[in-house]
Amino acid sequence: MLPIAEHPLRRRLNAEIHSRPPVAIPGPEWISYLAVTHAGGSADDERKHLAALCTTLGTEVCPLVDGDHWVLDAGPLRLKWERHTEFSGYTFFRRRIAGDGAETTALAAFPAEWVRGIPGTVIAASHIELCAAAQNPPEEVLDGIARAGAAVVATRVAEGAAWVVSDFELHAGFSHFTIIDEHLRHRQAGRTVQRLLEIETYCMMALLAFPVAKETGRFLGERERELAELMDEMRVAGTPEDERRLLARLTKLAAEVEQSVTRTAYRFGAAAAYYRLVQQRVEDLREQRLAGFPPIREFMERRLAPAMATCQSVAARQTDLSTRIARKSALLRTRVDIELERQNQELLAQMNRRARLQLRLQETVEGLSVVAITYYGSQLVQYVAKGLQKSFAPALSAEIAAAVSIPVIAGVVALGIRRMRRVLAAEENGAH
Repeated sequence: MLPIAEHPLRRRLNAEIHSRPPVAIPGPEWISYLAVTHAGGSADDERKHLAALCTTLGTEVCPLVDGDHWVLDAGPLRLKWERHTEFSGYTFFRRRIAGDGAETTALAAFPAEWVRGIPGTVIAASHIELCAAAQNPPEEVLDGIARAGAAVVATRVAEGAAWVVSDFELHAGFSHFTIIDEHLRHRQAGRTVQRLLEIETYCMMALLAFPVAKETGRFLGERERELAELMDEMRVAGTPEDERRLLARLTKLAAEVEQSVTRTAYRFGAAAAYYRLVQQRVEDLREQRLAGFPPIREFMERRLAPAMATCQSVAARQTDLSTRIARKSALLRTRVDIELERQNQELLAQMNRRARLQLRLQETVEGLSVVAITYYGSQLVQYVAKGLQKSFAPALSAEIAAAVSIPVIAGVVALGIRRMRRVLAAEENGAH
C-alpha cells in the first residue's frame, strides 16, 4: 500500500495507457475486420449483441474492459471488440488449417445471422491473410504481381520482419491485405495487423469530411459573391434606409455562414485528428521500400493528403469569410450608428427649442396670471370698500381703495409666483 493517499483517477489513467492491447498472433491466421459507425446503434445494443454471440457459440460471456473493450476466445476463433467515439471495430481471428483456400476468411467462420445483426453501418471492412514466408515466399509473390502488371502497394514492415501487399481496392465490399511473416514475434504480428486495420479505418473516417468540404466550398463561393455585391452596394449607399437594409442583409449572411461553421467544425476537426493518426500509424510500421512498388506511406500521401488539404483549405476559407463578414458588419453598423446619433442630436436640438418656446409661453402666461389675479383681487377690495363706506366710513372712496390695492396685490402675486418657481427648481436639482 502507498504511504499516502493516491489520486482517485491514477489507476484509471494508468489503465488507459495499457488499454486496447493488440492480440498476440502465434502463427498463420485469417483476420477479418469491420468498422461500423454508431448510426442507429447504442453501446448497450452492441454489448447485448456480443452476449448473444457467446450464447450462440456456447462460451462464457467475457467481462468488458472499461466498458469499451472486449475479447472473446473460443478456441480457433477469437473476436476483439473496441468502441470508439464515432465507430466500433470488430476484429475476427481464425487459425489457418490444412485445406484452407485463397477465398477463406475469418468472418465466414462466425454465425452469418449474428454478423448481419451487428448494429450500425460499415465504414471500413478488410480481410487479412497472415502467412509464413516459408510456405509463401515473398519474392515469388512479388514476381507474380509484377508479371501480371497489377497496381499494388508492397512494402517491408517492422524493420524487415514482414512483407505487406495490398491494392487497397474493394473486392466484394472488402479490402484485402497479405502479410508474409518472415520473423515476426507474436505481439509484433498483432501490432502489425492492428496498425494496418487502423490505417484503413482512420483513412475512411478522415475522408468523411471530404464530401462535406466540397459541398461547403460551393456554399462559400455563393456567399463570397453575395458579400462582394453587398460591399459594392455599401460603397454607393446614400441614405440611412439603404444602409439599414444592407446591414440586415449582412446580418442574415453572417448567420448563414456561422451556421455552416457550427455544422462543419466537428467534422473538419475530426478529419485533421484522424489524418494525424494515419500518419502516426504509417510511421509505426517502419517501412522499407521495395524496388518497383510504392510503399503505404507514398500511397497515403498521394491519395489522402490532397483530400485533407482540401478540407483544411475550406475550413480556413470558411473562418476567413466569417471574419470578413463580421468586419464589414461592424463598419456598416458604425455608419448606421453615426447617422442615428446625428438624428438624435437634431431631435434633441428641436426639443431644446421647443422647451425654450414653452418657457417663454409659460412666462407670458405667468404675467397674464398676475394681471388676472390682480384684477380680481382689486375688484374684491372695491366690493369690501363699498360695504365699509355704507356702514362705517362714508368718506371712504371704493375706487381709491381699489386703485391703491392694485400695486400691492400685483407685488404679492409676483413674489408668490417667483418663490414657487424657486422651490420647484430646488426640488428638480435635488432629484438630479
